[in-house]
Amino acid sequence: MKNKIKIIVFLIISANAFFLKLFAQEPFIFEVEEINISKNATFFSSDKRGEIKSDDGLKIISDKFNYDKSTNILNLYGNITIYDKKNDISISSNKLIYFKNDERFFSEGKTKAHIYSKYTFESFDVLFNRKEMFLTSSNNSIIYDNYNNKYESSEFKYLVNESLLKAKNIFINYKNDKSEYFSDKFFFKDAFINLENQNFISNETLIEFHKDIFDRSENDPRISSISSNKNGKLTTLSKAIFTSCKKNDNCPPWSIKANKIIHDKTKKQLIYDKALLQIYDVPILYFPKFFHPDPSVKRQSGLLKPLLNKSNIIGSSLQLPYYKVLSENRDLTFKPTFFNNNLMMLQNEFRQENKFSSFIADVALIKGYNSSSQLNKKKNINHFFSRYALDLNLPNFEKSNFFLKTERVNNDNYLKVFEGNLSSTNKLLLPTNKNKLSSEAKIEFYKNDSSFISSINVFEDLASKNSDRYQYIFPRFEFKKNSVNLTSLGFMDFRSLGDNNLKNTNNLTSRLINDFSFKTYDIILNSGFVNNFGIYFKNLNSIAKNDQVYKDKLQVQLMSIAEFQSSMPLIKSDEFYNNTLTPKFSLRFNPGDMKNYSTTKKKINYSNIYSINRLALEDSFESGKSLTLGFDFKKENIENINNFFEASIAKVFRDKNDKNIPVTSAIDKKNSNYFGSLNYSFDNLIDLNYNFSINNDLNALEYSDIELKFVKDDFFIELNYLEENKNIGNEHFIENTFGYDIDENNFLKFKTRRNKKINLTEFYDLIYEYKNDCLTAGINYKKTFYNDRDVKPSEDLMFTITLFPLTTFEQSINN
Repeated sequence: MKNKIKIIVFLIISANAFFLKLFAQEPFIFEVEEINISKNATFFSSDKRGEIKSDDGLKIISDKFNYDKSTNILNLYGNITIYDKKNDISISSNKLIYFKNDERFFSEGKTKAHIYSKYTFESFDVLFNRKEMFLTSSNNSIIYDNYNNKYESSEFKYLVNESLLKAKNIFINYKNDKSEYFSDKFFFKDAFINLENQNFISNETLIEFHKDIFDRSENDPRISSISSNKNGKLTTLSKAIFTSCKKNDNCPPWSIKANKIIHDKTKKQLIYDKALLQIYDVPILYFPKFFHPDPSVKRQSGLLKPLLNKSNIIGSSLQLPYYKVLSENRDLTFKPTFFNNNLMMLQNEFRQENKFSSFIADVALIKGYNSSSQLNKKKNINHFFSRYALDLNLPNFEKSNFFLKTERVNNDNYLKVFEGNLSSTNKLLLPTNKNKLSSEAKIEFYKNDSSFISSINVFEDLASKNSDRYQYIFPRFEFKKNSVNLTSLGFMDFRSLGDNNLKNTNNLTSRLINDFSFKTYDIILNSGFVNNFGIYFKNLNSIAKNDQVYKDKLQVQLMSIAEFQSSMPLIKSDEFYNNTLTPKFSLRFNPGDMKNYSTTKKKINYSNIYSINRLALEDSFESGKSLTLGFDFKKENIENINNFFEASIAKVFRDKNDKNIPVTSAIDKKNSNYFGSLNYSFDNLIDLNYNFSINNDLNALEYSDIELKFVKDDFFIELNYLEENKNIGNEHFIENTFGYDIDENNFLKFKTRRNKKINLTEFYDLIYEYKNDCLTAGINYKKTFYNDRDVKPSEDLMFTITLFPLTTFEQSINN
């Protein structure tokens, strides 16, 4: 029998509904639309959604409930939410039992709990003990903290007042502050974790760092250990193994096994105790103690990896670099190098980065060097290299920059002898040419289609005698105004160039050159011809001293050249190929003369033969009247553009022989050489590029330049062949490179170059390399036959191994 008892009735005007309040002696207040009560008033139930409150701040909302007053047990069903205002806890589920006497909540099914507005627990069949203040579940669970870190476990118990989580098989995905996607992952077999301060104690541990922590996405950097703990800024892993290698079913290519690995977040260091470096589980090196910056550190003072080197000139050496952070934007690397023959190098590299500028300098002093040559024989030798760049950031220019470069050595063979000992963090700092030094101060401005560049240059030729080795260009400037549309027919370019050039001790020239050019846009006729016309003017102002080209009094010259170009593309297509034949010619006329460049080395090939300045001259135009005739042919596969054949040939006709044109160009005669090129490509399998020059009688090949590359699966061959004859030059060599990918990780490469002019092999270079995502090991055998004063022929066998990102180790293994 159902009894309906109305305890308190409220008329809610806005909702037009009635509510019934039942005040029980203990412990709940029911606010529902209707309620069913047993005869003895010990059992209450309702099928209507409502609220249940207690006098200690607990509020419960559910679709249905029943309450047994005799046992003080409350059963809740459907869309349940429990608010514990006193403890700042809320729990939601679809079925839940509240044991009031014990203050225990037990949910059945999916459950979510929010604690302190900091932590969210998602689990199944959860027990919340309100008296002892813990939350627990024996099922798979997910926990989120207010930093969006994610904790997953197979079972857990959370002590609310202590913020202490005890869990099994716990997986933690720590959010990376810099990215939405990258995070570090922790795996614990059993662990106690303080969610408030992130301290923990665990047994079996695996830490997986986010894959790009070393800027190498193919790596899987990780640490595993038997046990671990974190207390404040110190994390200690016992019996730990670290590697950055990609995961596989086999042992990692390299690993560091240590009695302890301590991560000190204050010092930002990883500290190893009794560490053993292993390669494929084979012990290689033992370190009682060592440390290095943790992956978050970009700059930290400390010792860097030592470098070993061996030279047949200066013997074996050991470099022990030390890196020092001087300030937020400045640092220094001190690199002392010790040799086995009483030689010592003291080298320092200084760097400074500002908002709009950067500076790097490298200076070294070598004590006790005894040159075997008689030139520049000094006991103490040195070098100084520097680079400075400044963004002037001027508001009226798109770009405005200042550059300063310095290169200096006090021994002619310094760069060759100590090549293996010179190192820099900036590859652009060290001179690229071992025979020529270059120092420069330069300023440049760019705005729209205009530019202005001015510089001071000093060149030192280390192979020349002391009296003539220096060249000074002080100053040099160049102003350009490009592609100014004058009419609908064409455009204009303007350039002004000036310099003072002192070379060969007393040879001084001063020049001011103004170039003006007008060229029409392509005019396409109905007949198919593509024509354009250009006229070019040059104003040369010069004065010189002891020079063969310029006179020792002021000269003002006006020069011009006109050119008419025409071509007619002829296209024929079939089912498989597009065939294009393009006859073309260039007619030029210079009414004036040119300076005598007959002995200057200038080369013409098909790629530059139609250029108006094909002789690459700044102060002259090519003299006389000339006609350049030629054609281009291309056969291209319609379905595969990587399959094609190109052939081009051209010839220059002049009205007379010209003694001022460089002889090496082969266009100084009335009938020039034939200049041509052949290019063939087939399915990225074969690439052939051939440039040639044949004399007018077609009986002598004066220039041949062949580049051939053949690639087939894991095998490739590269051939470079150059031969110059007659007036063009006397270079003659052949260079071969052979490479073979033995498998996914093993690679073999052999390279050799033979000087055909003197019939001598210049070098052999044989490289074997093993490589995977985190380890590269190689053996390099190189034999050179080069001889230049202190630099003698050599035969070297070098072993190199790189453990990424740990270190690179090189060791000569010569006898």
